[in-house]
Amino acid sequence: MVTLQRRSRTNTGDNAWFSRLQKQYPGLIPPIIAIAIFLVLWQLFAWTPGATLPGPIQVIQDTWILILYPFYDRGGTDKGLFWQILASLQRVAIGYSLAAIVGISLGIVIGTSKVMSRALDPMIQLFRTVPPLAWVPISLAALRQNEPAALFVIFITAIWPILINTAVGVKQIPQDYNNVAKVLQLSRREYFFNILIPAALPYIFTGLRIAIGLAWLAIIAAEIIMSGIVGIGFFIWDAYQNNKVSEIILALVYIGVVGLILDKLMVWVQSKILPEEQK
Repeated sequence: MVTLQRRSRTNTGDNAWFSRLQKQYPGLIPPIIAIAIFLVLWQLFAWTPGATLPGPIQVIQDTWILILYPFYDRGGTDKGLFWQILASLQRVAIGYSLAAIVGISLGIVIGTSKVMSRALDPMIQLFRTVPPLAWVPISLAALRQNEPAALFVIFITAIWPILINTAVGVKQIPQDYNNVAKVLQLSRREYFFNILIPAALPYIFTGLRIAIGLAWLAIIAAEIIMSGIVGIGFFIWDAYQNNKVSEIILALVYIGVVGLILDKLMVWVQSKILPEEQK
């Protein structure tokens, strides 16, 4: 009887702790459960006869050194995952920043000029459908070096959602706003900073958020093809050539985590900059 009472108290305490955790972090429990189920299923499939991919346990065992020592640097391309990811992120930061500057500027021009919109729309629709990998050979042929070619691939991949969403945002400015600007006789600078940018900002951030994910995807694809450069994409290709499947899977996990962090970072920046009524 005493044992049953103790078990009942233990279960009650566990349930209370679980309920309290669920109330404090309502969005945390479902993803954890989903990830746990995925890992269990993955491991079960890895144990089946004829399985060609390692399970999560085998991946951790094979890549334990890489997980524990992400900062090692033996020179050349033999670096830890921290330096590989950092090199890729630096390229993304440069290419993405250039795409944001050019995309927003050109998007505003297209949004405010019907002539420019009609003139450039066919080219935009043509180039935006080209996959990132298709730009790699032409960028290498034109620029002759891996680093500038990688930056160009990021730029040309990320610019289109920024440009298109900015142009749409400018075109969607209510006519009442333009009428008020005429009545108040606002200068072009006042109209730009007080009406155009605030009204188009939600669309601009939508483009920026889409573009950051595309930029991250583009650099991974570009680095896989471009040999001899430090980066997580080249790390994957090198692991594939040496038949180290566990290292490839670990790198894919890191890529996904970094992509998730970049997306959440853009959401956070958007929440800090956009007015409450525009969120």
